[in-house]
Amino acid sequence: MNDRLTLKVDDMTCNHCVGTVRTALEEALPDPRVEIDLANHRVTFTGDRAKGENAIREAGYTPEAI
Repeated sequence: MNDRLTLKVDDMTCNHCVGTVRTALEEALPDPRVEIDLANHRVTFTGDRAKGENAIREAGYTPEAI
């Protein structure tokens, strides 16, 4: 499944956070397309939703559906 999914990650507050979330998704999902909007705390990615959410949580952040 390669649908684009967008999650709200309010505790992602700086560019270091962006890098951590991006790396977590890239390691957890096969060839994801990752877009991060830090100003609006949005993470959009392609791939398995459950794996993506879990990767973000394991990286120390709290993804929420929007």
